[in-house]
Amino acid sequence: MRLIPVLGACALLAAVPSLSSAQAAQKFAYVNSQALLQNAPGRAEAEAAFEKDMVSIRQQLSKLQDSLNTMQEAFAKEELSLSPTAKEARLKTLREKEAAWSQQAQKLQERAQDRQEELMAPIMEGLRKVLDDVRQEGGYSFIFDVTAGAFIVSADKNLDITDRVLSKLRLSAPKATAAPAAKPAGPASAPAGVTTKKPPTT
Repeated sequence: MRLIPVLGACALLAAVPSLSSAQAAQKFAYVNSQALLQNAPGRAEAEAAFEKDMVSIRQQLSKLQDSLNTMQEAFAKEELSLSPTAKEARLKTLREKEAAWSQQAQKLQERAQDRQEELMAPIMEGLRKVLDDVRQEGGYSFIFDVTAGAFIVSADKNLDITDRVLSKLRLSAPKATAAPAAKPAGPASAPAGVTTKKPPTT
């Protein structure tokens, strides 16, 4: 499951009057949000739940693609024997099927994305809370995310509090993290597990 870096600059900013007057009192730290997300409690369970939900979506996409392939192959075999009128009618049907497949595939993608966000929401909320708690406890003015902050080209490793945040995150996590159940008839969101490829048009 591909996880998008959602912490940004960690959104842990404290208002500062001016750099000249408050610089001496400011305290900075940074984390690696990618490492935090990869090791966050509940992530493995969320990933497993997502992959389970994706089985149905991938099967539906596969059936749609197989149906289109069959129609295209049949048309290719019969094309030379078709009259211009019949050929145009068959091509029209193929184009309509391709458009329907594309629309359905898009809906399945959206279902998968929604499901991923649903599963990750409690994990992200817990991570944001822990980061905010650590910032306040440590008296930090800012906690930066070196994963998203490409503008940070060099940093003191002593300011890296990723392990500290992860330890607190594990302590604050529920004993058993249950992933939200997928809606029976609702679409399951797909992170980057499902790829849709529009079939070639004839």
